Amino acid sequence: MKGRCHNCAMPADMPRVSIQTEDFDLNHEVLRLRAADLGAGAVASFIGTVRNSATAPVSLMELEHYPGMTERAIEDMVDQAFLRFDIRGARVIHRVGALQPGEQIVLVVVTSAHRREAFQACEFLMDYLKTQAPFWKKEHTPEGARWVDARVADDEALARWGLASGNAATAP
Repeated sequence: MKGRCHNCAMPADMPRVSIQTEDFDLNHEVLRLRAADLGAGAVASFIGTVRNSATAPVSLMELEHYPGMTERAIEDMVDQAFLRFDIRGARVIHRVGALQPGEQIVLVVVTSAHRREAFQACEFLMDYLKTQAPFWKKEHTPEGARWVDARVADDEALARWGLASGNAATAP
């Protein structure tokens, strides 16, 4: 379709993946996806936020990524979502930099003609982001700062989608 990306109903000038320091607005992102495609009958979304650790209160979390590589890895998984599910649009925003508890970290929005595909694709993309996306995280607590693996392995989530664990992130 003219003016649209090669495998979805989104406008060509609307990125599917953004890595940014700025916060995002769920309503704005959903409206952009819906305005681009009147055939979408379902929208599923997920927002992840900074939370305190079970072991110590987090005063600050720093997220880092490898520019270019991270975006390509997530774009590849969005391509996989389009191949696996009958979806019409997808948008992933992941923040990096210093974040406070309660702040938004990640947004996934998926559109489809029907809810089941939208829900499944949204969950698929979040499972990937949580377990495989190349991010590095440093948590600041009263005990000091420490690097933690931002890609928490969840073998059950990966197995559900037929993905193998590739969780080997180390601090930069």
